Amino acid sequence: MMSIQTIPNVTFKTRVRDASIAGDNPFRWQDVTSDDIFKGKSVVIVALPGAFTPTCSSTHLPGYEAKFEEFKAQGIDDIYCLSVNDAFTMYQWSQRLEVSNIKMLPDGNGDFTRLMGMLVKKDNLGFGSRSWRYSMHVVDGEIKAQFVEPGLMDNCPEDPFEVSDAGTMLAYLKG
Repeated sequence: MMSIQTIPNVTFKTRVRDASIAGDNPFRWQDVTSDDIFKGKSVVIVALPGAFTPTCSSTHLPGYEAKFEEFKAQGIDDIYCLSVNDAFTMYQWSQRLEVSNIKMLPDGNGDFTRLMGMLVKKDNLGFGSRSWRYSMHVVDGEIKAQFVEPGLMDNCPEDPFEVSDAGTMLAYLKG
């Protein structure tokens, strides 16, 4: 059972392509707020421990990318992949995985993740603080469903991946 009903109001530090910038790095910083992402929309968030990590890269994020059209058919406006990583890392990760439909959402300081109650220590792996693995459906800022992997704890010796997958979220959306 989740403890919060609405998503936290935070500002994400993102990078966006800007055609007016010349050179090899045509991006600029842009603040994106929770309202920018969630207000008036039906959104799926898939929150992952880290970019370029095995389960996140091989199964979790690609699963949502592969089923993107099925999510759109269920009325989902956007799917965001959230991780406690910086904007540069999230961008390179999306490029490496050839992710084009899922929007990458860097929570570099862990502010959103902390306020969600999902920030955990992964010092046992040398990762520092990261997001616990979960997914959620949010409509106009209100959390409608949340699928949190079992065993939420600091320095968890396992990396459970049972309920936050694309198939579970789609089954919920299809009712």
